[in-house]
Amino acid sequence: MWAGRTEQLSDWRDVVRPRRLAGLPERGRTILGEPGLGKSTLVRRIAQEASRAGDWVTPQLRIPAGSDPLKLVATAVLKLAADAGLPTSREKRIGDAIARVQAVALSGISLTLRGVDGPEPYSALTELLVEVGRAAIAQGDVVALIHIDEVQNITDENALSQLLIALGDALTHEVEVTVPGGDRVSRSLPISVYLTGLPDFEDMTGARKGATFARRFKTTTLYAIDDDDLAEALQEFVLEGWKVPDGAGGVAHIRMAPEAAALIVDICRGEPFLFQLAGEQAWYAGETATITASQVRAGWRGAEREATAHVERILERLPARESQFVQAMADLPAAERTLTRIAEAADYAKTTDAGPTAQRLDTVRGIIQRGKPYSFRHRAVEAYLTSIWPTL
Repeated sequence: MWAGRTEQLSDWRDVVRPRRLAGLPERGRTILGEPGLGKSTLVRRIAQEASRAGDWVTPQLRIPAGSDPLKLVATAVLKLAADAGLPTSREKRIGDAIARVQAVALSGISLTLRGVDGPEPYSALTELLVEVGRAAIAQGDVVALIHIDEVQNITDENALSQLLIALGDALTHEVEVTVPGGDRVSRSLPISVYLTGLPDFEDMTGARKGATFARRFKTTTLYAIDDDDLAEALQEFVLEGWKVPDGAGGVAHIRMAPEAAALIVDICRGEPFLFQLAGEQAWYAGETATITASQVRAGWRGAEREATAHVERILERLPARESQFVQAMADLPAAERTLTRIAEAADYAKTTDAGPTAQRLDTVRGIIQRGKPYSFRHRAVEAYLTSIWPTL
């Protein structure tokens, strides 16, 4: 299931966590992509690894549309403080910091709107995060990891600004520590932040990119997974099988025929959501010890409607200009998908008018790939627009 995402998993194991533990500066991570590419699942996997290593980890903080993100994050920061043992501290500054964040957890951004005396909510969050980071240093070999999901749902500019500033200030904060020999040196806090969401978030942070956001967060856009990686993921299923109870107190193995694995890879077009959907439906389509290609087909027939709705939701989210570009590109033979031909098919006055749209569809949304010729990164979108897929 993690084939094709080893780069992001290695980034946590080999870069983010070691550098944060060593007191070196390292940006937070923003992982964006269209629905179904496994953004949230990927970071949940990272969080599970962190938790097994003894790190302090927040749950996945999903931001509902129209909600106050500061209240949700404040509650999670209080949980990190509890994991760090801070509520039992006798230091007044820690008690005051906890009390202020408790107020944010109750009132959120409305604290600022009402003009309540004292620091703004973002300042209170930052202060307590710093204390959590200090406690992690004292504990040793511990990172505090925060995962905020569906960040594109933060539509309140004031709330988004305060949240990003609070998290960014904590990421860049340095404290002095005593090293062997008695010298005092500065180090970064062992805190890491992951933000996950749709590509729309790129636009929301655009105004901050030139200032602080890009310096504090590194953005990765997820794309579809290569067929070879998915085939590798299923190979263990083909050779050794999956262990299940045999109903008699023992263990049986469910295998997958090679042609069934190849069919699932072909059906899902590199989409983790569709990969999971095809495998799930194939699993329940039969009762034999080996999943066959005919079972994959039978199961997929029941999933075609859901697969169609999945791709249609992606296309419906596109602005009119981008939707027109994608449709025009799909209508052309693969060898003729140049910017000039696409611009002509989409009725652009000049070829250069299509350039910005192509760039957004490539670098921000990850739906196409510019080149000679242009091609589709999002292969499920291509299949839907150019063939009878998802019908087999």
